Amino acid sequence: MINREFPATRLRRNRYDDATRRLVAEHRLSVDDLIWPIFLREGDGPAEPVASMPGVARTGLAGLARHVEQAARLRIPAIALFPATPAAQKDSEGTQALNEDNLMCRAARLLKAEYPQIALVGDVALDPYTDHGHDGVLRDGYVANDESVAILVRQAVNQAQAGIDIIAPSDMMDGRIGAIRAGLDAAGLIHTRIMSYAAKYASAFYGPFRDAIGSGGALRGDKKTYQMNPANSDEALHEVAMDLAEGADMVMVKPGMPYLDIIARVKARFEVPVFAYQVSGEYAMIMAAAQNGWIDGERAMLESLLGFKRAGCSGVLSYFAVQAAAFLEANP
Repeated sequence: MINREFPATRLRRNRYDDATRRLVAEHRLSVDDLIWPIFLREGDGPAEPVASMPGVARTGLAGLARHVEQAARLRIPAIALFPATPAAQKDSEGTQALNEDNLMCRAARLLKAEYPQIALVGDVALDPYTDHGHDGVLRDGYVANDESVAILVRQAVNQAQAGIDIIAPSDMMDGRIGAIRAGLDAAGLIHTRIMSYAAKYASAFYGPFRDAIGSGGALRGDKKTYQMNPANSDEALHEVAMDLAEGADMVMVKPGMPYLDIIARVKARFEVPVFAYQVSGEYAMIMAAAQNGWIDGERAMLESLLGFKRAGCSGVLSYFAVQAAAFLEANP
């Protein structure tokens, strides 16, 4: 119990000036907290802007090293890669995910050669590669769990062999973390980390992302049979517990800002590295409001990122990563 009384206690004293506010700050945001998600495209033409995500574009391999140079200069520790697979390369089984020369693998090899100090995070799920837009394979209209897991294991090994440092399964199939860990270890990839999308919700905030990777228009139905119900909180703890028991090194909550309570519960319960994904819809809302002059975009960006730290995050995947890192460099 906290027992403090006015006027002996004046809590505003510690807010009186900038120096004191800095001294008593409980949480701080740094470049070490940032992971930058970037979208990949086939071809060597110019980057393609994502209309629903102002300032974000799909980048081809010819311009990828130059695109990532800004992150390397700012010392952003990790980049998450997401491929926009051409429709001609998609099929019902997501077989392109297993191609050792697919867009993700070529990008990983290029970036590891150019920027070995940057950790690469690889999305493991089939939705960028399936013509139906689901994260696994369909059997009689239902995403088949065990058959999908078997493919995801091969996808994870394929990515890790190409240079992905952190495998990030975003599919929400049951048992996939244990299977992927066993598959990586059997391939001698014992140092490859797993950042599990442990609590991923069936959210309305993913729309711009699906535009960016080209899976939105192809999606048949919804993902509510495998992504979590936004009404559930206790269930997230069970998902996290299972993934940790199966070998996850880090866990993620997705989306971010609408689920800060989940982040706080997971961190308090498990005391492991917890990450959040500030998803495309969250980014688009802030950018749209800023562009309309309704909010101060820079302050809103920083406040939102600090909120993740306050909730217990070790780091955040954010499309604001480069912008935030530049601000932090200029305002140490």
